[in-house]
Amino acid sequence: MEPAGALVVFLFMAMQILFGSVHAHGGSRVAGPLSFSDRILGMQHELEMAAASPAVYSSPSSPQAGGSNSRVYRVTEYGADPTGKRDSTGALLAAMSAAIRGPSDGFLMDGIVNYDGARISLEGGSYLISRPLRFPSGGAGNLVIHGGTLRASDDFPTVGFLIDLSAPATKAAASSSYNYEYITLRDLMLDSNFRGGGVFVPNSLRISIDNCYIAHFSTEGISVHGGHETYIRNSFLGQHITAGSDPGERKFSGTAINLMGNDNAVTDVVIFSAAVGVMISGQANTLSGVHCYNKAAGFGGTGIYLKLPENTQTRIVNCYLDYTGIVAEDPVQLDIVDSFFYGDAYVTLKSINGVVNGVNIVNNMFSGSNKGVDIVRLDQSNGPFIRVDQVVVDRNNVVGMRLRSTVARGFARGNGTSWTVDFGPVLLFPNRLNHVQYSLSTSGGGLFPRHCLRNTSENRVVVESDVAVPASVYVTVDQGGK
Repeated sequence: MEPAGALVVFLFMAMQILFGSVHAHGGSRVAGPLSFSDRILGMQHELEMAAASPAVYSSPSSPQAGGSNSRVYRVTEYGADPTGKRDSTGALLAAMSAAIRGPSDGFLMDGIVNYDGARISLEGGSYLISRPLRFPSGGAGNLVIHGGTLRASDDFPTVGFLIDLSAPATKAAASSSYNYEYITLRDLMLDSNFRGGGVFVPNSLRISIDNCYIAHFSTEGISVHGGHETYIRNSFLGQHITAGSDPGERKFSGTAINLMGNDNAVTDVVIFSAAVGVMISGQANTLSGVHCYNKAAGFGGTGIYLKLPENTQTRIVNCYLDYTGIVAEDPVQLDIVDSFFYGDAYVTLKSINGVVNGVNIVNNMFSGSNKGVDIVRLDQSNGPFIRVDQVVVDRNNVVGMRLRSTVARGFARGNGTSWTVDFGPVLLFPNRLNHVQYSLSTSGGGLFPRHCLRNTSENRVVVESDVAVPASVYVTVDQGGK
């Protein structure tokens, strides 16, 4: 009790003693059993005790974790072994089943039950599993699996995935057009033990894979088939755990991320070992902030492979291709911008049906080892590119590699009737000049010769005049449009 408060109480009690120690009973005056001094001493003792004791406030009791109203399903409560010594497959599946049987709140897409963010918690443990983890029924949404490690056993199916969002065979065909919606996998380490893959996402909608570490896959780290809008963020994938310059790099196999669907995004992801970093065979996908050093191109590796001829529609932005490059088959509507290519990494445009249209490879940085490697190459082993339109390869800065472009500028200077500017060493496509502009500046006093563009074959521009004159010819060419 504060001193000022104690003084007030002391004075109040003293007044009670002075004026209240005699009680009237039917007009009689009866004295109390204690003397005035005894009352004062007792009151002082009570004040000292009150000042020495802190005030105690009661608070309402908090709900018990894991109670009947909780939507957190802790896998150890279903018998899972967090030490990873015993097989926990059955216990993990039991927790997933409990989440599906738990409270729900209406629907997301038609036929997708909203489970209000129910969480299946791995509680920071490491769990051994012998078969893929699948929900017991499809049509589930707004669920989270998080916070631990899953490791494949030595007898795990080699064609399986640790987490499999396939619809069960018993799912009613008409219940929903998608298997799942808004399932979040986060803060997980998935160790496939070189038996199968990490995560399989078929025909699902708005799936999020966030802050995951996926390793030791023999097939694919993450495989997306159909569906829409699977977002993979802030994650690390590698068949072998390494930080580069691995002595076994030539033997790396598998694909870290396979996108066989539309409208997906891979953002801020590192792929440190695999034969192919990201394989894309769907439309309208976006890669941003992806660092690929999965397997050097010199060992047969590919960082990003675009395998949907004439339907690419992909944006690759602010990525880092580290000793491994990009391959695009018959690309149509492809952006590769603001990215960094290191260690002689380059872009390959591969002809399947001879089509390249709507391609922008601009504002990138290329760094190499002065071996004469082109920053962009054409693979025309299946036939030449014959339909070329709206292709821009320009404004890239290059150190230690050979610049290739679809736009170029040059000049020739001399005294005569013919000037030739050869763009062959710079231009990307052979024998293709869609647009040519030139100007002729003469220093011959009083002479104004007639001149014209005479030839543009083999990417060489020839300008001729009717009389000999000392002149400079400045030429700009463009291969990109019709």
